[in-house]
Amino acid sequence: MTTTRQATVGSFDPQSGSGTVLLDDGTPLTFDAEAFADSGFRLLRSGQRVQALLDDDSLRVRTLRMLYT
Repeated sequence: MTTTRQATVGSFDPQSGSGTVLLDDGTPLTFDAEAFADSGFRLLRSGQRVQALLDDDSLRVRTLRMLYT
């Protein structure tokens, strides 16, 4: 099962495709190159708002999506 949470990109390394997000509740999470590749993004910037799809059991970021407000 997955949960969708709003987050802000904290960092992103374009070389590795990995980075960090900060959930709106203040929880910092890392994401790996696989989660970035699944997102469809070509690049992320610090401060960018995204939706993070998380595995419920581990709080692992499965993928990122564009946040539409």
